Order: sequence, then structure tokens, then C-alpha cells
Amino acid sequence: MTKIIGVLASGRGSDFQSIIDHISLGVLKNARIGVLISNNADAYALKRAEQAGIAPAHIEGIQGKKFPSREAREKEREIFDKKVVGVLKQYDVDLVVLAGFMQVLTPFFVDEYQWRIMNIHPAKNMEKYSGRGMYGGRVHEAVLKAGEKESGCTIHYVDKGVDTGPIILQHTVPVKLGDDAHTLADRILVYEHRLYSKAIQLHIDGRLKIADGNVEKDYSGNWEEQWNDREKAYIEYQEAEWAKIGKPLEDLL
Repeated sequence: MTKIIGVLASGRGSDFQSIIDHISLGVLKNARIGVLISNNADAYALKRAEQAGIAPAHIEGIQGKKFPSREAREKEREIFDKKVVGVLKQYDVDLVVLAGFMQVLTPFFVDEYQWRIMNIHPAKNMEKYSGRGMYGGRVHEAVLKAGEKESGCTIHYVDKGVDTGPIILQHTVPVKLGDDAHTLADRILVYEHRLYSKAIQLHIDGRLKIADGNVEKDYSGNWEEQWNDREKAYIEYQEAEWAKIGKPLEDLL
């Protein structure tokens, strides 16, 4: 049975595009993206949705707005989230995927889709490099400033905290001599694009279980071997796409 995904994105939507590609290549199965919602009218993710024949929806967010009090801000956040949830229900969304969505979800939203919301974060050490204000380039700059030898990416379910939900999958990448925030971001992005669809497939296949705050994964029946075999098609496609922009993966990774 096909599960419908709703994607929330605020920017260029490269993680969103990777999910589109996994579905179109037949790697990610029994999945369809029903709608892409953005809180940013200028987000390139909206254009990606149009190009892929996916319904785009813009709902004005609260970023950059000033409020007379914390209570007023929280009220506006919940109003926004209720609008988003309304659109997701309109498209019968089963799983919500955050792909660079720059607004923290309210408890209302999390309760509506408990353990059916995923997020991706560009770090592996979630204790040191996550939480409010720690996103995008800020993460990579902090990792480099601390002199870390490795970083990576993390996919987790969303709870009522910020980047605190149960971890589904992680991947480690080395921090190389001469790296800056951009080169490190690119290296991590390659694996973000591979890992997110794997996590989605595990969820869709009913192979994830949350127990005592941790995610248990069921790889029985050669699940992972079958995934890796299908994933070869995406990796080949990905290598060609990065080569087109002058960043061959053999040099980057």
C-alpha cells in the first residue's frame, strides 16, 4: 500500500529533491509525495515541487516577525501549525518529512503526527551540535572550530524538543585537512541524500519501533541487502549529477 509523504522545506530543498529522485528511480517503494509546504514564498523547493508535478503550498511563517510577548509568538506559531496540519490532512499524509524546515514545530503539531515526523540534521554528535540556533552552516563552522576529526548526519523522529527525538539512522564522514564549512557541508550532503530515503523506507515498511526512547530497526529477511542493491541506481545517478556541477564524488568524499 502506497504511503503519502508530506514534505516541509524552507530553502532550496535538495533533500526534498533526493526523495523525489529515489521514488522516480524505483529505489524508494510504496511511497508518493503528496504535497510540499514551505513557510518561505521564495523557497526553491516550491519550484522543485512544481517541476516534479507535486502540489506546492506556501503558508506564511513567523520567521523575521516581531511579537509583543512570548505568549503572542507561541499563539502565532500554533495558528501556523494548524494551517499546515490542515493542508497535510487534505492530502491524507501518512508521514511528515522535514527537509531544511526552519521553524520549530509546536506540541500541537507533534501530537497530531506522533512518531510520524522525521527530521534530518547535518551532524552526528547530537549532544554538542544540535538544538536551537544550531543549523546549516552554523553546525559545520562549530565542528571545524572545535577541531573535530569527524562529523556526519542524523535522521531522527521529531518529539517536542529541538533535535531531541529518537535517532533512526546516522552516517559518519571525516573532516579533512583544509576543509571549510562549504566543503564539509557538501561531503555530508551526499550522505544526507542517500540516508533520508532509507529511513523513510524503513518507516513505510513498518520496520521501525520505538522502545524506551530508542529506535529499534528490523533488517530481517535481507531487507538491508535489498535496499543496498536498489540504492546503486541512485548512487550512479548522484555521481553523475555532482559531476555536472564540477564536484566529482571521488574528490569530495
